[in-house]
This record gives sequence, structure tokens and C-alpha cells, in this order.
Amino acid sequence: MKTRRRNYDKDRLSALPNSLLLQILSHLNAKQVVQTCILSTTWNNVWKDLPVLSLNSSHFKTFLSFTNFVSQILSLRNDKTSLHALNFQSLYNDIEPHLLKSILNYAFSPNLQLLHMSMAVKTQQFSLCNFSSHTLTSLNLSPRILSQRPLFPNSLKLPALTYLSLNFFNFSSCSDDGYADPFSAFKNLNTLIIHFCHVLDDKNLLISSVSLVNLKLQLFYLSAYKFELSTPNLCSFYFKGYPFQNLRGHNSHSNASSIKHVDIVLPSWTHVQNSPSILFNWLVQFALMESLTISSQTLEFLDLILDLWKVDFPYLINMKLLKIETHKLSSIPDGLGDFLLQNAPSAKKVIIELSEETLIRRMVDALGFPRDQNKGGCTY
Repeated sequence: MKTRRRNYDKDRLSALPNSLLLQILSHLNAKQVVQTCILSTTWNNVWKDLPVLSLNSSHFKTFLSFTNFVSQILSLRNDKTSLHALNFQSLYNDIEPHLLKSILNYAFSPNLQLLHMSMAVKTQQFSLCNFSSHTLTSLNLSPRILSQRPLFPNSLKLPALTYLSLNFFNFSSCSDDGYADPFSAFKNLNTLIIHFCHVLDDKNLLISSVSLVNLKLQLFYLSAYKFELSTPNLCSFYFKGYPFQNLRGHNSHSNASSIKHVDIVLPSWTHVQNSPSILFNWLVQFALMESLTISSQTLEFLDLILDLWKVDFPYLINMKLLKIETHKLSSIPDGLGDFLLQNAPSAKKVIIELSEETLIRRMVDALGFPRDQNKGGCTY
């Protein structure tokens, strides 16, 4: 009876079709995938045909063991099998040039659809100038470089791209109009996330996209560059940083009328001249939004506007939800929430008290320190 049961279990495992095995393994990281070889002889070589690779240094005790593993898995993988998704994350200080070259070769695979790379590299080793793909739909890049941020090209050939997340990049202008415009070539871009990037030569960042629906911007707390929007179909807007940017495009037309959901977080040490009035002007431009998430710190700055209560405020008539995030170190100015909702009396007002852990994490994020994406990385 025992023998029959063992044989039965073994037969069930060995009888699984490769397509099902690959589907199961696609949900595991690369280290776990290779470890499945001990389960059955059938699984010995299945991982070599896996269309998904997830390589994370946090799964290894030493940098050497991680790099050796990556080198082996890249060399042993079946090159005839198309790679559809590559997720490479390293918390170590630097990636060896030969290993980075091998990783980038996979990143430039002709059928790749999803690419996520987060690692520390030297500037001269990381270049996107020759990068092009007709299949890539999702791109998430976070090259942590101590000396200088890499330059994000103004015109990448990524016609299928719908999701783009950039961390620690420089933008530059290739024209004399004073604008860096790196996103207009992405005709299908739906979601754009920009974390701690910088614009060179005192230029403004022009975010120009007809297809863009979701935008998230997080600036360094001392960042001084301005951005302008030319996004007629933008629906969701998240901003964290100093509010001194112009939300109107350089054609002077407002681009905020389509925005329905807004989330604004100001650093707790914000002391930029004219910030309150500029922030108030943002709310005026977001006149048709339906939901607003705002920090108590942000409300405190609005409260600095002289004679705010005397201002005629015929806006926010479509508001359905106002979320106010607060914590024990801050307070909500009396009546300011009701002031914002005076033309939407049926809107719901929710007060959320942030935990100390969340508050500290946000303060660390504002300084631009990277965190392990598997342990509370920013999501959108």
C-alpha cells in the first residue's frame, strides 16, 4: 500500500505537462525555481524554458553567491525560449561590468514585455541610447548611482509601452525651447511614475502625452526644477514635493480639467515662498476633480493664505470624497476641510491617522533613499 502511494504521488508529479509547470514556476523567484529540481527528474530542466526571470540579491547571503547564481542561470537558460519578463534587483553597491552586460543582453531580448531593473551601477556602464523594443509594455528602471544619475534619452523607440517608472534619472533638452520632453514619443503610455529625477541646465520638464491617464511625481525635498503638463486625458495625479510648478502647458491652456483623482503630499519642512498661493491655484485648476487625498501638513500651508476665508471659491462642485491624512505631530486647521467642500455638501470627508512607521517611511522617501521593493517599496 505504501509503495503504491509513493508511486502514485510520483506519477502525478511527473505527469504534469510542461505548460502547467512553467505557469507554476513563473510565480516563483529564480532561486526557488532552481530548487524545484529536487522534486522530480521531470523538473530538472523545465526552468531553462521559463519565460519569466526574477533575480533578487535579497534572497542570497553574499554578493558572490548572488553573482555566481545569476551568471549560471543566464548561461544555462535555453536561448531558444523567448523571455517575456525580467525582474532584476540588487541591493549591493556595484554590479560587475561583465554581469551587467549579460543582464542588458537579456533586457534587450526581442520579445520582452516587462522589464524591472533596480541596481547600483557606474554611469558609463548603464546606457539606454541604443535600447529599442516593439514588444515592451512595462518598464521600471532604478539605477542607483552614487556619482551621477544616468541620462534618460529623449526619444526611445518603445511604441508598445504603456507603463513607465523612472527613479534617479537626469532629463535634458535637445532643443532651445527650454523644455526637456522625453515622453512624447510613447504614443500608448498610460501610467508614468517619476521618482527623484532631475532636469539638467535649469530646463523645465514637459510631460506631454495624449494617452497618459495616471501620473505620479515625487521630487527631492530640495529639487528646484519645474514641470508643465500637456496631458488632456490625465485622470489621476499624485504629487509629493514643493508646489511651485506650473500645471499649465506651454501653450497656456489648462490641462487639469480632465483630472478626477488628486493626491498631494507636502514635505513637513516645506518653506518655499508663495507655496500656499500656488497650491491654492492648483486646487482651482483641479476644479472638476471627484476625490482629493491631502495631508494635514498641506492644509496647514493653505491656511497661511491671508484672508482665505474671504476668497470666493466656486470650485470643487464634483467632489465626492475628501481624505485628510494626519499624524500626532500635525493638526488639521479648523474649518478648512469644510471650506474646500462648501460647494459639494454631500461629499464624504474621511480623516486617516498615519502610523509612526508610515510617517518615518515617507520622510526617508523624501530624502531619496532607496528601499527594497520587496519590503515596502513604492507602489502605484
